[in-house]
Amino acid sequence: MDHTTDVSAGLQSLAAAAAGEAGSVRPPFRVLVAEDNPIFESMLCKILGKWGYQAISVRDGETAWKILQSDDSPRMAVLDWMMPGLDGVEVCRRVRNVGREPYTYIVLLTARTESEDLIEAMDAGADDYLTKPFRNHELRVRLRAGRRILDLQEELLRAREALRVQATHDALTGLHNRASVLDILHHELARSDRENQPVAVLLLDLDRFKHVNDAFGHPAGDAVLRETAQRIKSALREYDSVGRYGGEEFLVVLPGCGGESAYRQAERVREAVGAAAVEFSGSTLRVSCSIGLAYRDLAEKTDACSLIREADVALYVAKNLGRNQVAAFATERV
Repeated sequence: MDHTTDVSAGLQSLAAAAAGEAGSVRPPFRVLVAEDNPIFESMLCKILGKWGYQAISVRDGETAWKILQSDDSPRMAVLDWMMPGLDGVEVCRRVRNVGREPYTYIVLLTARTESEDLIEAMDAGADDYLTKPFRNHELRVRLRAGRRILDLQEELLRAREALRVQATHDALTGLHNRASVLDILHHELARSDRENQPVAVLLLDLDRFKHVNDAFGHPAGDAVLRETAQRIKSALREYDSVGRYGGEEFLVVLPGCGGESAYRQAERVREAVGAAAVEFSGSTLRVSCSIGLAYRDLAEKTDACSLIREADVALYVAKNLGRNQVAAFATERV
């Protein structure tokens, strides 16, 4: 994943959002319109369509609230204060209490002009308001401001996700990093306690990896690590996890797996890693791995540190037996 932020492209997207006009390459921006007056509702929908928005209209607060709870709800809403069922202020309050992401920008329409009423509306979570009757360009300006804010939030969410990935994943292989895969192991052990299910771990080490770096250079070693990561992932089940544990070591977490099933899974991983040579700059690099296996069965409560220590002992056995094989801790159980 490329986490580099293209500032120029970001500014261009914000400018396009601010325009809010028909003819944009993006699909029409959807706006929820909640207005119980049919004449005013029709007028709002027409002018929104003229400006390039897609209006989704309802005539009561209950229906508006249901739409705003949906997974694909509009990100902007124009709500009348006085409506049957829930009024616009109560809809605002409920939306803010849920605190969903992405954010919903709400413009409240009201005939009230007292400052206390407007304070109540803003305290309930409205982002902006218009007093009736209003000029069309006033609504247009407020919608444009809302679009800018929503687009900025979208950029921030993407940046936050990129930072989260950077903090939890290994930059070279794209796998979970050490801390992240250990968190996953702790989570799976806790679930094992609740559901009385086994958990297995594989500690995988590339055989003679130092020779690759020494003979072909570190770029070749990086290529081997990246390819190994992809081969391990291809051999795992959808709900298994793998992380780079350190250097040329990888830690695999196998939920609900123990005994013979864990051993078979380890063999699939070993075979996948050594299935073919890695080609790099005209060189053919043979790859194999040794795997130490440990698992917690239903009668045990082995913690994460002990389980990894057992897998490390088994890995040492696999290396001593000639490499390119799987060894299980307490192999008599398998």
